[in-house]
Amino acid sequence: MARTSGFGGSPDHGSPDNPVLITEASASLEDQHRARVRKYLTLMSFRIPALILAAIAYGVFENPWISMAIIGLSIPLPWVAVLIANDRPPRSKDEPSRWDGRFDTNPAIEAPDRRVIDG
Repeated sequence: MARTSGFGGSPDHGSPDNPVLITEASASLEDQHRARVRKYLTLMSFRIPALILAAIAYGVFENPWISMAIIGLSIPLPWVAVLIANDRPPRSKDEPSRWDGRFDTNPAIEAPDRRVIDG
């Protein structure tokens, strides 16, 4: 039975045109780190232009409130950039959930026995 070439053009498994898939592993830690650094730098690259835009807006409009609004919008950028950059890649559908007790009916803290005194 002849093997078809598929996408790579070469019928041999393991050739540069048709690599062998050995695992469904996620991206390497280096690739994930590189993507997070790229996201961080992209978000932080808007901060200096925002400060320059604030200075230009103050020179053009002579209104400090417009400049303060632009600066105010640029203040949370480092915080947002760190939050987004430190976020892990999205969980795949095949990744199992580690918590199996989400449908337990037992309360976390049991209620103590209450004594009723008839009077």
